[in-house]
Amino acid sequence: MNGERRERLRQRLLGLGFDVVRFAPARAVPDRGLIEWLAGGNHADMAWLERTAEKRLDPQQVLPGAATVIALGVNYWPGSGACGHFARYALHADYHDTIRPALEKAGLVLEESCGIASADYRYYVDAGPVMERGWAAAAGLGFRGKNGNLIAPEFGNWLLLAAILVRAEIAPDAALSPAEPGRTGLRCGKCTRCVAACPTGAFSGPGLVDARRCISYHTIENRGFVPRELRAKFGGRVFGCDECLAVCPWNRFAQVGRSELLARQYDLAELRLVELLQLTPERFREVFRGTGVKRTKLAGLLRNACIAAGNVWCAGETGPGGMDSCATAERDAAVVELLRLARHESAVVRGHAVWAVRRVLGDAAGLLAMATARAAETDPAVLAEYGVPATE
Repeated sequence: MNGERRERLRQRLLGLGFDVVRFAPARAVPDRGLIEWLAGGNHADMAWLERTAEKRLDPQQVLPGAATVIALGVNYWPGSGACGHFARYALHADYHDTIRPALEKAGLVLEESCGIASADYRYYVDAGPVMERGWAAAAGLGFRGKNGNLIAPEFGNWLLLAAILVRAEIAPDAALSPAEPGRTGLRCGKCTRCVAACPTGAFSGPGLVDARRCISYHTIENRGFVPRELRAKFGGRVFGCDECLAVCPWNRFAQVGRSELLARQYDLAELRLVELLQLTPERFREVFRGTGVKRTKLAGLLRNACIAAGNVWCAGETGPGGMDSCATAERDAAVVELLRLARHESAVVRGHAVWAVRRVLGDAAGLLAMATARAAETDPAVLAEYGVPATE
């Protein structure tokens, strides 16, 4: 399929709410960078990435006979408004759920346009063994930046990606350069703002993110204790991190998204940190039902909120003027919740609450306030949080 037929297909897919639609041949990826990245342990404990590595590199192992990969993008840039304690994409209903119906409709369009059956295509939105970013780069949707993200000249860093593998020949679009899909930083020049901006130094090289040091990994995927040496660098973040995306100069071309395939959750950005510390199972379900934040589960979000509280209200870091009465009241309310969480049923939550109390009140006052909780504690990892200075 080429010429006018291909462009009619593109327009029909765009009409489903996608902001960009491009086509690439479904060939094996010649770049073995993924294998090297995995061999270095950069995926932390995300074992599924290792299990599906070969499939990600060869679409024929996902859909035998696939001839074309359709790369689709959804712009989620919300404008310059505040995002609170969350990554910007999390301020919408879970995009996996809201984009999937459009992919189902896209399948019906392909059946009609290409004369194929439902068994002749498979679609994914960040939840399958495909390299959406690599295929998007191969199709000319953008290029892989030094931040590891796909950067689109028309949208900056703010695209959610999906892909459809299809057993139909569709003329490919040109990549931005013949060097794609294997080159990182194609149009970055000498800029390294993203690498320098990472709070935890998670980049081991251009485009190479070490998940073991990444705030997004720890606040979303990690179910255990966050390494103590990283916590103070998290700032007030509780779910994800946009820092390496937000500083990119290509964002000057970003446009506010149409949001046809997204549902903005306006109230999430307004949640106060104390409210997050007060979350109960019922309140967690009520607030985050249908959002991506539910992935971290209640214990994970409470853990993250403890870390954020320990950073936001860290003793001795409030500036020369101190806090006003409102800020002091908010901090005091947070301390009450942290002391309660130091007795939480989850050892992970307890341990991070202990760390946070010591950060906010100082070691001596913090340990005194938690004397009863410490006496009752039996978990070795939590006891270690009592025994190590919170500045470490």
